[in-house]
Amino acid sequence: MAIFRRRPQGDDEPQVADERLDAEPTGDEEADASASDDALDTVTAERPAGGPWDADDEATALPRLDLGALRLPGVPGMELRMEVDKTTNAVSAAAVSIDGSTLQLQAYAAPRSEGIWDEIRQEIQQSVVQQGGAADDLPGPFGRELLARLPARTPEGRTAHRPARFLGVDGPRWFLRGVITGRAAVEPDAAQVLERVFGEVVVVRGTDARPPRDLLTLTLPNRQEPGAAPAADEPPAAQEPDFDPLTRGPEITEIR
Repeated sequence: MAIFRRRPQGDDEPQVADERLDAEPTGDEEADASASDDALDTVTAERPAGGPWDADDEATALPRLDLGALRLPGVPGMELRMEVDKTTNAVSAAAVSIDGSTLQLQAYAAPRSEGIWDEIRQEIQQSVVQQGGAADDLPGPFGRELLARLPARTPEGRTAHRPARFLGVDGPRWFLRGVITGRAAVEPDAAQVLERVFGEVVVVRGTDARPPRDLLTLTLPNRQEPGAAPAADEPPAAQEPDFDPLTRGPEITEIR
């Protein structure tokens, strides 16, 4: 059964932002969903050459959820959370959680002639360092990635750090960013499932003209799909960081 629910974001989350941002919370709310076993199946054991995929590619024939700009594969037992900006009702990101780890996904428009991941990676790295964290630029299964230690606040009010992996893939006129948090950010075995999900994502860029770094439009899953039902009096699930669109610069928010 797919369960959809919404909950407000807290007002006291620490952020990592570049100089274009203030320290105010982002004002997002989230619509959560547990993926329907009827609609989703296990992804392939290994990432195919060329994935993530463009809508015009001959992607692997997997069941995928239609999220507008993204077609998302799934694994049994995963939870899908759609992050919604409460001021505009626009869906800003999709986040897949499984076994204590989360992969957040956002797709952006990019120039026709060149990618933007190199530039964005440098901006994120500089932002993290300026805010008291650390970020290493390392090779990964999808090319260069960042392994960051993000500043965070403990329940006792002390400063701590928590790991996050920033993945990026430049496609034809689009850029896909993934952020892995939880155990999968530092444990290779725990990361395998989320890496396979990322490698099987299909990006639907569309043909309309968009400026670089413009967030591609995401939509909520169809609530009427087989097995879907609204939640009733369910406790909120564990919450993970939000990441604002690139037009506002890199931003990491811890939700409590």
